[in-house]
Amino acid sequence: MKKMLMASLALAFAAQAFAADPVSQRKEVFKQYKPVVGQMGKVVKGDAPYDKDAFAKLASKLEQLSQQPWQYFPAGSGAGKTDAKPEIWSKPADWQKAVDNHKAATAKLKQVALTGDLAAIKAQFGATQQTCK
Repeated sequence: MKKMLMASLALAFAAQAFAADPVSQRKEVFKQYKPVVGQMGKVVKGDAPYDKDAFAKLASKLEQLSQQPWQYFPAGSGAGKTDAKPEIWSKPADWQKAVDNHKAATAKLKQVALTGDLAAIKAQFGATQQTCK
């Protein structure tokens, strides 16, 4: 019984430590981007068959993900093992504009995906990818 209690406490502390680390949290969200964008990219390139409903679900998932990572960029979280650019903190207005552009692009991709117009989807997918930089 003691071992189970100790294991439970260890897991709780580990989860709490992870939750308190914004770098790990934002990396986790961005890690979720990869398979979604990868699947969409295969369709756009013609490497995977186009299925309107499946693509629309992916676009919806991407739009949901686009709302999540920004809260994990608090002041001071640019130090240590992170790929975050220093301009995030030194130019906050530019950073906010980039975040807003990304959110708008993913929202538009979601809407375009619902039309089923593959040419329009390809164009918006490319535009959305440009906002990831």
